[in-house]
Formats: sequence, structure tokens, C-alpha cells
Amino acid sequence: MKTLNLTLQDDTDAGLLPVLAKVWKVNVTGLERTAALGILHDAMLDPSRAQAVWSALGDDQRGALQMLMGSGGKMPAAKFGRLFGEIRQMGMAQIEREKPMEKPASVAEALFYRGLVAQTFEMADSGPRVIVYVPEDLGRLLAGQKNSYSDLKELPDEPAATRTAVADDLPDEALVEPLTEVTHIKQADTSIVDDVATLLAYLQIYSPAMDGASINGEDAAALKQHFLKADDERVEFAFGLAISADLAEVQSAKAFPKRAEARRWLSATRAEQVQALAEGWKTSTFYRDLWHVPGLYPEPGGELDEYDAAVARNSALEIVNDLVPKQEWWSMEGLINAVKETEPDFQRPGGDYESWYIRGEGSDEYLTGFDNWEAIEGALLEFYITGPMHWLGLVDRADEAARLTAYGRAFFGQTPWPTPAEPEDKITVKDDGTLLISRKVSRVDRFQAARFASWVSAGDPYTYKVDGVGIQRAAEQGINTGHIASFISRSLGDAPVPANITRLLENWRGGASAAVSLEKLQVLRTTAPETLDRIADTPALRRYLGARLGPMAVIVRAGQLEGLRAALGEQGILSEVIDG
Repeated sequence: MKTLNLTLQDDTDAGLLPVLAKVWKVNVTGLERTAALGILHDAMLDPSRAQAVWSALGDDQRGALQMLMGSGGKMPAAKFGRLFGEIRQMGMAQIEREKPMEKPASVAEALFYRGLVAQTFEMADSGPRVIVYVPEDLGRLLAGQKNSYSDLKELPDEPAATRTAVADDLPDEALVEPLTEVTHIKQADTSIVDDVATLLAYLQIYSPAMDGASINGEDAAALKQHFLKADDERVEFAFGLAISADLAEVQSAKAFPKRAEARRWLSATRAEQVQALAEGWKTSTFYRDLWHVPGLYPEPGGELDEYDAAVARNSALEIVNDLVPKQEWWSMEGLINAVKETEPDFQRPGGDYESWYIRGEGSDEYLTGFDNWEAIEGALLEFYITGPMHWLGLVDRADEAARLTAYGRAFFGQTPWPTPAEPEDKITVKDDGTLLISRKVSRVDRFQAARFASWVSAGDPYTYKVDGVGIQRAAEQGINTGHIASFISRSLGDAPVPANITRLLENWRGGASAAVSLEKLQVLRTTAPETLDRIADTPALRRYLGARLGPMAVIVRAGQLEGLRAALGEQGILSEVIDG
């Protein structure tokens, strides 16, 4: 932190200098700035003068200084202002009128206009911010006084958790208390691994177009049907993980897997895959959690345009790691309250709560000001825990509660990363070409099967079907029937490839032998040839018809069914629509 000498030189303007000279009882009238600052510096570091200024403070003012020195001698100005009031920045004329050293508007202002605290800028992970600090050597002097802050009583209305900004130094009562009972437990799993593997196969086959930072809606809806947990946000998260873990990329507004990186990940153990995804999320700037919090709608503009999701996320994760029990359940409300009291500005550069444009659910008003902290920061903290961390297998959930898993403790560096045994299943191959692939089958093998077989259903097991559609799609990716036969043979071990699959692959060896088109049509059928002849001979009815399919059937022109039914009714002919 800055010394008093640097503070006076860098952070003391001309209007403040006479005020400090009066407080510290020195005469600097007529002196040039350097000489005046030198005299003031020596006076402020004189133990007897420091003792006199300290003794003249009120208990609330000494308590505020106590808290600041106990927090490492500095604090973000926004937080200090919330606790002890704002510091009005005044010029010389306003100081003469307002006399803030005699009639301060706040505790913070009383300390500032006595030179006991100063303000400056520092660069934090979240960007530049204003801090309030005690000059380093002045702080040491004050700490050694007879009536030092160590002897003072705590402010009766000061929250216990705000007495330090360093989580490791928090008193026990500031930590989130463990819970002894919880209800409706939802244990974490590693199914995100399976869904990311499905995603990579889909990207390999279809190279879907992008809609901004997301896969377009049609492809996302199709992909969702083959996730173990079919949810729109799950698709967004899985894609964000694939990009962030360097498994996928976007080129020319289309999404593709990164082949070498994706294959290495697909071939890894499940525990290694979870670790890679968790680390990818931890450092991700692509997946911006704040934009995925239910009920929040961030808009462009202001400092939110410079939002760094990784900085915000890692600040929050460090705090969570310090506050929550390592193995027991904890209260979500307790965690959110503790973060609000200790480090509320974890995602706000400089503690600015006015310049972000975020709307709430069903509201036209922006959520600005610290009063909306729970609506934004609190909701984001809850989303971190109950969304990404739960999906990644790092925390178990319960009603309004959470608990770190073994993966979660490893993620926070508390324990080594788990390496559980992972027995592998084999792919089951049915005579009709159906492939049953359990979650215990290597993800790289399921990825390969998904490239040449039609996707039937997701689950445990996944179901795929070797058929002409899949074989044709595989050919477009450079996979021939020989490759497919080798894969199925390897999956079966010593068992022979079913005859139906062998015949199918043989028929497709040189590609499709012919092409046909299938078209869905609406057909009018009559009970007698004479009825159809009558309809065809009537101009008012004939206009709705296409080609005849026989003596008692004719195609109805596209989009003309209701018009034809009305026209038939006018001619006294009863019609009935048969679905299917």
C-alpha cells in the first residue's frame, strides 16, 4: 500500500492541504507545495500528534478505521461507502462553506478530511476500481497508540462477517453453517460427459449454423432430443463447454469439432473428461453465466459490454471455497448472505451498481442499485451452484441446500482429482441392425457409431440403427461400408456379423443403386368409379384435383382439401377426412 509521502504527493489536492494542516496543527501558509507537504508529512507521523488526532475521533470513526486496518489497510470504495457513507469530493471554496472536517456528512468523510484515509485507483481482476486505504506507515503508527484499534469495542450494528475482507481470517460465525437435515436430494452425476459426446457427434455430422453465440434453434431442438437431459439450457451449456474446453470451434458461422482435441477427450476416462469440462467452464469467457440466469435479461450497453465471465466466476468460486463446509450440506441462503456481507462486488468493477442494463422477469424497469443485489448477484451465485456446478457433478442439490461432491472438492483443490475404476461395456449388436450402447461404453466408440448409424433414442442404453440412411450419411463423411463392417466386427469380438447387416452393407458397397423420392400426398377415394367420373367432369370440383391414381382415387392439390370439401358439399356429396 502507499506510504504517507506518496499519498500526500499523489492523492492530496490543493484544496485539501490547508484542511489537513489545520487538523494536524501546522502552519504551511505561504510555502510552496513541496515544502508544505514535507512539514505535514512529519507532523502526521509524529506519535504525539497522531495520538491527539486519534483521541479526538468518535467511537464510530475509530471503529471504521479499525475495520479498514483489519482488512489489510484497504477496501473498495463502493463497499466502504456502503458501510460508512460517501466521501464528498470538494474544491477549496466548497470546503470553506461546508467545513467537512467539523461537520462531516458521514464517518468516511470525517476520516478523509483528517488525512487518516485516502482514495486512489488500483487494477483488480475485474478492472480498475477506486479504493479507500490507510497510508502504510501512518497505519503502523496508529496501531501502536495506547488507544489503538485493538482495544476498541466493536460497533454494535456491524455485521460480524464484514469485519474483514479476507475470508481466511473470518471468525467462525461468519462461515456458512453446515446443515444437519435436508430434503429432496438430487445427487450430481456425470451425464454432462455423455451429452457433450453426443454434441460432438452432431457437430461432426451436421456442422450446424450459428445464431449469434448459440447453435441455431432448429439444430438445437433436434440435438436436445438426443441428450440424456433434454433441456434448452443444457444444450447451451454443453456447447459452451465444448468451445471452452477446446473441443469445438466456430468457422464461417458454423460449428465443428476440433478433431484431434475432441478425439483425445473422447478417448479419456470419465473422470478425466469431467475434469477437462470443469476446468473449461472455470476459465470460459465464451459461456457467460449471467446471460443464462433464469429471470435475468442483460442488454448491451455500459460497462456490461466489458463483462468478463471468467473473472466474475473465479472471484465467486474463491469466495464459495472459503465460506462453505467441505463435506457437509450448507444453506444456499446462508451462502448468498455471507457473500453479500464479505465480498458483494465480486463481479462489479469498482462496485458500480448503476451502469448495467439488466431487466427482471416481466419488468420494463432496469435492476440498478445495490438494493437489487439479491436479484442479480444472489441469483447468479445460486445459478453457479445449482446450474453449472451441479451439471458438472461438482455439487449435490437439495431443497435450498447444496454439498460438494468428491469431484467438487478436487475442483477447489482440496483433494486430488478422483480416479475411480471404470469397467467398460461392449456394444450390443442386434440381428436387425440395432446397436445398444450403454453409458459404460467408451465415448469414442459411441461417437464413431453415431457417425454411421441412424439415431433412434437417448438413454442408458442409447439406441442406434444401421440402415441405408445412416450408411449414406457416413459416406458423405468419408466412411465406407468396409469401415462400418470392421467397427461392428470389433464390437462383436469372436461372434459373426449378423447376416442382415452383412447383406445391407454389401448392397451399399458401391453406394446407392438407384434413387427414388417419397412424397406425402392427400388422396380422394370414392366408393364407385362413377362417383369419381362425376367429380372429374364437374369444373367446380375438377379444379381442386391432380393426377388420377386409378378408377376410384385421385390426388388432391396441395392446400386445397378444405376448398374441395366445401365444393363437394355444394354438389350434394358427403365427404369424410380419415387421419393417418
